[in-house]
Amino acid sequence: MRTAEPWAATGRLFRLNLRLDRVRVLIWVLALAGTVWGTVRTLETTFPDDQARQARAALLENPAAVMMTGPAFGADDYTLGAMTVNELSLSVLVAAAVMSILLASRHVRAEEESGRLETVRALPVGRFAPPAAALGAVAVADAAVGAAVVLALTAAGLGGPDAVAWGLATALTGLVFGAVAAVTAQLTEHARAASGAALAVLGAAFLVRGTGDVLEPTGSWLSWFSPLAWAQQTRMYVDLRWWPLALSAALALALLAAAVVLAQHRDLGAGLRAARPGPAAARGSLLSVTGLAHRLLRGAFLGWTAGLVLFGLAFGTLADSLEDSIADIPAITDMLVVDLDALTESFAAAMLSYLALGVVAFAVSAVLRLRGEEEAGRTGLVLAAGVPRLGWWLGWLAVVGVQALLALLLSGAALGAGVTATTGETSWTGELAVGALAYAPAVLAVGGLTAALVSIVPRAAGLSWAVVAYVVFVAWFGMLLDLPEWAMNLSPVQLTPLLPSEGWAAAPLLGLSTAGLALVAAAAAGFRRRDLIG
Repeated sequence: MRTAEPWAATGRLFRLNLRLDRVRVLIWVLALAGTVWGTVRTLETTFPDDQARQARAALLENPAAVMMTGPAFGADDYTLGAMTVNELSLSVLVAAAVMSILLASRHVRAEEESGRLETVRALPVGRFAPPAAALGAVAVADAAVGAAVVLALTAAGLGGPDAVAWGLATALTGLVFGAVAAVTAQLTEHARAASGAALAVLGAAFLVRGTGDVLEPTGSWLSWFSPLAWAQQTRMYVDLRWWPLALSAALALALLAAAVVLAQHRDLGAGLRAARPGPAAARGSLLSVTGLAHRLLRGAFLGWTAGLVLFGLAFGTLADSLEDSIADIPAITDMLVVDLDALTESFAAAMLSYLALGVVAFAVSAVLRLRGEEEAGRTGLVLAAGVPRLGWWLGWLAVVGVQALLALLLSGAALGAGVTATTGETSWTGELAVGALAYAPAVLAVGGLTAALVSIVPRAAGLSWAVVAYVVFVAWFGMLLDLPEWAMNLSPVQLTPLLPSEGWAAAPLLGLSTAGLALVAAAAAGFRRRDLIG
């Protein structure tokens, strides 16, 4: 019997992957293009002259600011282009990397884990066709994001060779971490473990770059061990140089070659690292719905919470720089709700609202995991064991609620610790930890909406991320773009009082809580009435 040529059907699988990813990639492209364009316009409005931009450049001396943004190129002559790159490029690079990791893990490992790849390989499909088609689709997604960055910069008035370099750097950085995910997918038989390992590599690259840039404002020797630093070392809009991007291209090719070699040394459906056998008997906590949900969500909860805590500490340490910034840059009050007589309180309240956005995103991802469990058939197995439908649904949502509360509490305490470190006032830690809990009703409302979509119209559950995107858009650009009040108030986070600069307002919190509980009740009722999917 003749076997298919090694590359047979690559083109058809490639087109299939693009079709499957068209909505996901379009959302990433539009989100990043909108963020880049909106940020440039925001910075141009907020820092309209040289004096304002130089005052902003002074903030880059803060180690926390360097850790969260990147090397401070062009600080002596802080043009709009230099400011945009210094303060936005890292976010764009990380977003492209996350997109590539998720897409690569999905096509390289998730399809294999589900058994669909085995069915495809039973057809006249070459052994190299599925991975080649998967990585080709990731490369196209990265190229689309890079092109979107170039177009957004051009539309905002920052076009030219530097914009092209930024777009190319974004695409290559995404491809590097997509290749990392292709390698980790060979090591384990589970898609979540593969993507988790690749995200851990991304986190390590972030920390190495941040530590290196703190050691030297324009990047130290340590920075060069991170692919994120290579993109930033092109020095766009300051002293453009292309050669660091060759490092990204070379590493991407080397990792892709390594993934191909590793794939030849394992069986279909298996990983190079053998799965560890589980314990002979499950712990007692896993015999309950809440215990199982906690175990399945533990990794995501720890990852999101650790990130929010780090961001909270970094934001808090910037509190002592705010007074000088307001004096030099009056237009910054157009971006933040700031009481000039209580600057620290206003700053802390604004940063607390930004941290709440992360908790909202975590809650949505945790609720959407319910749909993934159902599609994989595991929900059916749990219910077949005698677990009531309502108990499964409400038990899972209860765990998500508790984890969201803990994330709010810890991120608020971290922000307070950062403020305490710069002001010396120890009361901030407890005050901001309690203040963060004011966003619990907003998290409940968005999480309840997600649960209702998963339960009643599961095919539309992905629209929950559109809600998250709108909430983030209102928080970042709502005031600057002077959105109408009704449009601002569509965001649950916007309806939440800005503690501690404002007092507790019962009406909006009760309204959000009532809406969230009503949506959870509707979700539970809908789940009881419909058939399982998957």
